[in-house]
Amino acid sequence: MSIALGALSIASFWVVGLGFLLGVAAVVCGAIATSRSAVVDDEAASLRALLGVVAGAAGITVSAIALLPMLAHL
Repeated sequence: MSIALGALSIASFWVVGLGFLLGVAAVVCGAIATSRSAVVDDEAASLRALLGVVAGAAGITVSAIALLPMLAHL
């Protein structure tokens, strides 16, 4: 789930606020997934959760970079 939300946040960075919110949701879902005991024991699952966190952080970063010029014109 976190990978999908992270990918959507990167893809929708140009929609005001949507990419940022999806990125935050991806980071939260990835953090919750990494804390589960079933994920800790499975290396592939932990890498997927980490990828979701990274994708969410990238979405937040790209959205923030896109929003800063818009906020300057308000």
